[in-house]
Amino acid sequence: MRTAALGPEQRAQALASMAETELDVLVVGGGVVGAGTALDAVTRGVATGIVEARDWASGTSSRSSKLIHGGLRYLEMLDFALVREALKERGLLLSRLAPHLVKPVPFLYPLQHRAWERLYAGSGVAMYDVMSVSSGHGRGLPTHRHLTRRHALRVAPALRKDALVGALQYYDAQVDDARFVATLVRTAAEYGALAANRARVVGFLREGERVVGARIEDLEQGGEFEVRAKQVVNATGVWTDDTQGLIAERGQFHVRASKGIHLVVPKDRINSSTGLILRTEKSVLFVIPWGRHWVVGTTDTDWDLDKAHPAASSADIDYLLDHVNAVLSVPLTRDDVQGVYAGLRPLLAGESEATSKLSREHTVAHPVPGLVVIAGGKYTTYRVMAKDAVDEAVHGLDHNVADCVTEEVRLAGAEGYHALWNGRARIAERAGLHVARVEHLLGRYGSMADEVLALIDEDPRLGEPLPAADDYLRAEVVYACTHEGARHLDDVLTRRTRISIETFDRGTLSARECAELMAPVLGWDAGQVDREVAHYEKRVEAERESQLQPDDQTADAARLGAPDIVPL
Repeated sequence: MRTAALGPEQRAQALASMAETELDVLVVGGGVVGAGTALDAVTRGVATGIVEARDWASGTSSRSSKLIHGGLRYLEMLDFALVREALKERGLLLSRLAPHLVKPVPFLYPLQHRAWERLYAGSGVAMYDVMSVSSGHGRGLPTHRHLTRRHALRVAPALRKDALVGALQYYDAQVDDARFVATLVRTAAEYGALAANRARVVGFLREGERVVGARIEDLEQGGEFEVRAKQVVNATGVWTDDTQGLIAERGQFHVRASKGIHLVVPKDRINSSTGLILRTEKSVLFVIPWGRHWVVGTTDTDWDLDKAHPAASSADIDYLLDHVNAVLSVPLTRDDVQGVYAGLRPLLAGESEATSKLSREHTVAHPVPGLVVIAGGKYTTYRVMAKDAVDEAVHGLDHNVADCVTEEVRLAGAEGYHALWNGRARIAERAGLHVARVEHLLGRYGSMADEVLALIDEDPRLGEPLPAADDYLRAEVVYACTHEGARHLDDVLTRRTRISIETFDRGTLSARECAELMAPVLGWDAGQVDREVAHYEKRVEAERESQLQPDDQTADAARLGAPDIVPL
């Protein structure tokens, strides 16, 4: 099957087509749930469009802990149904839907008490494994094991000897969350969905009580136009209440935002061959392997300030450092932190005063005819949420619609991935690259790595790494624009790559070279290149300033010091 591209030409065609024809379903919101909803709808044979006000996954879906997991802590809350559902989805993603993007990752849980904690925690992890296997899709991961303190310290020498009396080790999975969303959108486009980012809904079309479409503002080329649709799905996450406000109707539920921040530190700062999961007074703390880095997170605090750019304060950073340092023999310092990112979880409001107690289950509602709202949930169960949203939407269509088939629909790049991985040495020899480079490309693009290599065949200079971010090839910057919908420098440095959090300069040293690589594809002149670089540098400067502030209010004010939209 031909791989769909999300380049500038395809975006323009998608917007034109949406304006000219009535859709069956228009999805508003380009995070993981919106993208999953578009894929679910289009693979049922439904005429589908999806629009996103900023970039794909620019909100919550690029700022998660990057885990695909059942949620051990939900077992403790006795939420067995949610855990079982999530473990089934984890198995599907690992084994069938996206093996190129979702990978196993081990975690060590240090035990601090002897007999009772090993029995208690061990029973929970054993149940986790049993539920995974019973889902029918859990045989791809090793089962948990009990470790003595000596064995645990061999696996994770970074731990203080007095921080544990033994340990448990179990497996979950991880994903590059933003890349996964972009791949979902591309997969939907392969099956015929019309997709456009930087296209903001500014109002809904009404005929009497019924919603019959939306009014869209093109934030790239300017102007507004109408998109007619038989059903509109609001999948805007933490913006759900704001989007509902456009129809001047009270929602049937409300979404409350919980802020979680993460730190990124170099791999050599924590001597361990496994990730860590630590219990805190509020929730759990993860230390997650991430290429040549560790991701440390997360916090869980109420947030009612700017939703587009949640800010990490100095207090947030200290909280994570204090908790992880409680178990490390060589403590981390501020100087060890390469990157910091903050995201907002969309939690269903009204169940608890503490955000850590709010449900991660989702809700679907049909507040007015023609409009479906999906909210809540967790990243891992996006496909179930999408199915439920489309099941609700098709009730309003005037023709029969097939059942959900996304359990069988492999994401773009998944087909043939294992065979290509097995042949990676030959691919490297043929391409003139080190095998480690080919492994990197296969882990990011799967079978679509051939498209990146084709760019290098056309221009061998694109096979060179970026000097200030040498994990990435120059071709990947170009490919982000030609195939993955990147429209601005921030899209490339923050989401198509992770340079913004994986380098101490936070991408500023790569900014100009990347902008100059993007310019020919996106039609930028020298002035626009300068504006893109200046905008990115101001963003980084504002984020650094916000991370020195003592609390959320001052951090938010500092982060908002950078402009949000690049002038054209």
